[in-house]
Formats: sequence, structure tokens, C-alpha cells
Amino acid sequence: MRHTTILSVRRGREVSIAGDGQVTHEETIMKQTAVKVRRMHDGKVLAGFSGGASDALTLFERFEQKLSEHHGNLPRAAVELAKEWRADKVLRRLQALLAVADKKHSLLISGNGDCIEPDDGIIAIGSGGPYALAAARALLKYSNLSVEEIVREALIITSTICVYTNDRITVEKL
Repeated sequence: MRHTTILSVRRGREVSIAGDGQVTHEETIMKQTAVKVRRMHDGKVLAGFSGGASDALTLFERFEQKLSEHHGNLPRAAVELAKEWRADKVLRRLQALLAVADKKHSLLISGNGDCIEPDDGIIAIGSGGPYALAAARALLKYSNLSVEEIVREALIITSTICVYTNDRITVEKL
């Protein structure tokens, strides 16, 4: 699942994460209804992934463990996962990005040790990330749409531009 698009938008204490449903292998669409976003930690944390499916599932499991270890403290769990991901010989080979959010924080986590909280509360990852980011910024600034509507509409716009993004969108909101 190398080609995917995940978008997270925050407005105040509301946050929503959405992912498209397309799974490609090289230049072939293999599946159109994949679910790449999920709730974690008793529904208090949202997470989405871009990258290899097995890599992302491994990272989801590790992240869930870190959330438990740190009693739901999202920034601490994210930093600890990023540190482990970068240092561990096996994890270091995983090729994925995670977008995670709770009521207070939205973070991008990578295997390079990155744990970034964007200034504008928007995270866009994957092949369609730049398109989704631009659409979400415009919708956030120039509309009164809810965060749930913004992530959905931004991914629909992205699906009309990026061949690796489709319009079968899964949305989660806190």
C-alpha cells in the first residue's frame, strides 16, 4: 500500500482523519475499499497510515503499546515510537508514515525520528498528500465546513488529481 493519501485536519478541539481506499501494486489498482484509518486507545486517539500495509500494521501495534505504556499521553507515546522506530534494526526498515491525533495534538511520526506537530493543525501524507494539504488549507480558511466535511471534500478533490487516490473515503472524528 505504497500509494495512499491520509489527511488530518484540526480546528480548535475538533479533529478528523480521513484516508482513501485505494491499494495499488506498482501501476495496478488491487483494491478500492481499504480502511487506512482507525481509532485507538478506547477511541480517544485517531491514526492513519501511508506506506506498506504490513509495515503500517506493525507500527499501529507498536503505537498502541506506547499509548498504553504512557497512559494515553499522545506526544510522549509518539516520541517514544519515533525513537524506537529509528533505533531498532527491524523497525528501521519499515516504510510508512503515521498521522495521529487526539483532542489536543496532531502529530506526524516517521522512521527518521520525526515527530512533528504542524502549526496549522493539518497533516497530509502519501502520494496525494500535497494536493490534500492544499485543498484542506483552502477549505479551512475559506469555508465554514466542519473538520469532517473538510477532510472528506479535500480527499475528493485530491482523487480528481492524483491517480493513486480514490474517492472511497473513510473518515474518523473526535
